[in-house]
Amino acid sequence: MHATLPLLLRTDFPALRRRTVDTLQINLGYRCNQSCQHCHVNAGPNRTEEMSRDTIDAVIAFLAGSPDVRTLDLTGGAPELNRHFRDLVVAARARGVRVIDRCNLTILEEPGQEGLAEFLAAHGVEVVASMPCYLEDNVDRQRGKGTFDASIRGLQRLNALGYGQPGSALTLNLVYNPQGASLPPPQEALERDYKRHLAAHFGVVFNQLFTLANMPIQRFGSMLVSKGQFNSYMDLLRSAHRDDNLEQVMCRSLVSVDWQGYLYDCDFNQQLGLPIQQAGKPRLHISDITAAALDDRPIRVADHCFGCTAGQGSSCGGALEATTASAPSCGA
Repeated sequence: MHATLPLLLRTDFPALRRRTVDTLQINLGYRCNQSCQHCHVNAGPNRTEEMSRDTIDAVIAFLAGSPDVRTLDLTGGAPELNRHFRDLVVAARARGVRVIDRCNLTILEEPGQEGLAEFLAAHGVEVVASMPCYLEDNVDRQRGKGTFDASIRGLQRLNALGYGQPGSALTLNLVYNPQGASLPPPQEALERDYKRHLAAHFGVVFNQLFTLANMPIQRFGSMLVSKGQFNSYMDLLRSAHRDDNLEQVMCRSLVSVDWQGYLYDCDFNQQLGLPIQQAGKPRLHISDITAAALDDRPIRVADHCFGCTAGQGSSCGGALEATTASAPSCGA
């Protein structure tokens, strides 16, 4: 796989500093039941990295010592494959912390995951589900044959438990990312298309659609290099940069934690090996610090950061700026 970090370090991206940390994003491991071509984590079934029980306990202690952190965002790989996933959810919810599960939907049918959907519902976990298109061919091309049908069954199962239903407290959001080296279309218009198509053809409902830009790192970045598209994609991101998006980028209020417990300004910096540093320490562990001690620290930036500020902007919560332009289909 082609290394992209050397292509990104030289940058003129604007300097950023942290505000109060309110979100803790935890990567519970790189093992996944899928191997998607756009995956910036390079996750897959053969990965063995997994957060240990000791590190899980350090995460829980961090939450106890950081009252401003009100959201725990669980990712991977497939976070549910971590053997301690459910214990962490229970501990966080007992403290009144909002929990988000970044779910690929097909995990709901994996052996050993019986009752997962019911567990998420019982504990009021918000589900952010990968659904890169509402058309079968496009999803299966990106994520593997049969993925679309399994994803629809997963959505229908979550709907049956109350997720995404009008008036329900159970939140179900979907995530779209482009098929290739292009920016996401306008979020609001694409969300309308998703809702119309999924309801009409499958009876599926959901709350919001998040559109995310593909980051030029790991598997996707390597693919760009192989196809000779890396520089043109970076030119696209840089030319679409908007200063207005700098106020809302996720790294200003979020801290990312890798499977070993080390801290990063965002999940993308984690995958590039750019940890949060402190005098005398090349990287910080979650057991070394509280969230309040991270306030006003400088954020490590590189050229990939333009992926978060291009066009309507992109974050773990979707677009940063609303736009009402018409949207092409998700295959565009």
